[in-house]
Amino acid sequence: MRILRYEAADGIHYGVDSGGGSIVRIAGEPFSEIKGTGKVDDLSMVRLLCPVNRPRIFGVAYNYREHTNESGKEQPSLPVLFMKPSTAASGNGDGIEFPRDGEIVHYEAELVAIIGKGGRHISKGEALSHVLGYTCGNDISDRIIQRQESKFGCLLAGKGYDTFAPMGPAIVTDLDPTNLDVILRQNGAVKQSGNTRDLVYSVADIVAYLSRFMTLLPGDAIMTGTPAGVGPISPGDDLEVEIPGIGILKNPVVLAAH
Repeated sequence: MRILRYEAADGIHYGVDSGGGSIVRIAGEPFSEIKGTGKVDDLSMVRLLCPVNRPRIFGVAYNYREHTNESGKEQPSLPVLFMKPSTAASGNGDGIEFPRDGEIVHYEAELVAIIGKGGRHISKGEALSHVLGYTCGNDISDRIIQRQESKFGCLLAGKGYDTFAPMGPAIVTDLDPTNLDVILRQNGAVKQSGNTRDLVYSVADIVAYLSRFMTLLPGDAIMTGTPAGVGPISPGDDLEVEIPGIGILKNPVVLAAH
């Protein structure tokens, strides 16, 4: 099932992509019962939005072995977690705002797990039953700020600019998150090409681990880490994150207004 969040002429809705260019609108949000309203929207006449409205965003650093190696870090002995503010979330087609004072800003293609059923102390065996589905994400990172923060053991501002967490185009259910290709193209050229087989901590590991410390909520977004090949972006770039089975997240890089 492909679940879309979109803006139509009469407001913002969730719907299920029929595969034939139309969207079957559903009542409310998809985190409990998915029930059609009888309304059908034309996919070509709507604007796709971030799949979740203002989500809590969790990130996992150094979670691909090859990326950890290229970063010159030790393999982590536990999930290395950080958060991005909900205002960082944006959708397919939205501009990624390059900071006016930005120097080194990188792309990071990621598989994103969207929590459907919240909970606390979730076992690894039950973890995937709490996941509604998966989408593409791009964990944009200001490396200058990130490195300054990391010296003091924190990580927020460099990852937390508005628009620094584009996600989309859809939430796709019934995927196996242990064997998915994750690809990033910059201006048409492939820059990252990995597979979730290389994850240090699987989606199930991360969900179970997070829920030890906090209650997970429907709509939470977990960015599961990035493969090797991260690199710099500039205003004017076009970025694409593709995960076969989910689709392609497309975002231009634009110079921030302020």
